[in-house]
Amino acid sequence: MTGAEDDVVDLAFALEGSELPRAYRADLAKALLAALPWIALEPSIAVHRLNLSAGAGPRALLSRRTRLTLRLPRAQAARARELIGQQLAIGECRLRVGDAQERELLPFHTLYAHLVVLDASQADDELTFQRAVESLITARGVACRAIFGRRQVIEDGALRGAPVMLDGLSAPTALCIMREGLGDRRLLGCGVFVPHKSAAAVGSTS
Repeated sequence: MTGAEDDVVDLAFALEGSELPRAYRADLAKALLAALPWIALEPSIAVHRLNLSAGAGPRALLSRRTRLTLRLPRAQAARARELIGQQLAIGECRLRVGDAQERELLPFHTLYAHLVVLDASQADDELTFQRAVESLITARGVACRAIFGRRQVIEDGALRGAPVMLDGLSAPTALCIMREGLGDRRLLGCGVFVPHKSAAAVGSTS
């Protein structure tokens, strides 16, 4: 178990809005940094990807059930609630941030990240990417099976990576992976792991 200073939770905010650009991640990160400048000094903070409607158009409908979820130290949750009531500009779209609910991290034996991104030198070749991710896992002393999904190029080519599932984790190592994530660009929703019920086929991201 970790001390209270290391405790990490998810803080899920309700959202009001009708649609978003599909390439929303960079604009969302910029809006969050403008609203909460202090998160730039907190490297442990991550943003979950937003669940958008399927489709191929430049914009996606926003479900009422979509939440803006930050993964952050519990001690910073009160400060992050300053988002409530603010409006975020995402391209030409606007989101109003509603109430927030704190959620504990659940250490499932199987975790899944919709997109893991590494620096450019490790991202272009699929085998190099997989070996680099496996090296990151091994360096943390985590024993598990890594399953890689189809390579993804999103955000108009700015993000290149792949979905990653980790199976066979112990509860302590699952919590470690969830707290720390894997790879780069966590404010863009990359390398953020969530519980998964089984090691089924790894799906695509949006």
